[in-house]
Amino acid sequence: MHAPVQPSTELGAVVGNDKLPRSQVISKVWDYIKSNNLQNPENKREIMADDKLKKVFGKDKVTMFEMNKHISAHVKS
Repeated sequence: MHAPVQPSTELGAVVGNDKLPRSQVISKVWDYIKSNNLQNPENKREIMADDKLKKVFGKDKVTMFEMNKHISAHVKS
């Protein structure tokens, strides 16, 4: 579970290209979301993707619950 994973090029634009434990990948994505003010102010569970996150999520917005599914598709063990 704590084995480092390799982010895809698209995810690497958000979290960096170094291998990281999955928990740190998620943490860095949240840091990016918060620092770029990408949470919907009316519904904090909704993430409004900027250009970098659209490449990871494949759409303009996702819920925080969907986010992990999209991130999983962008990491390799």
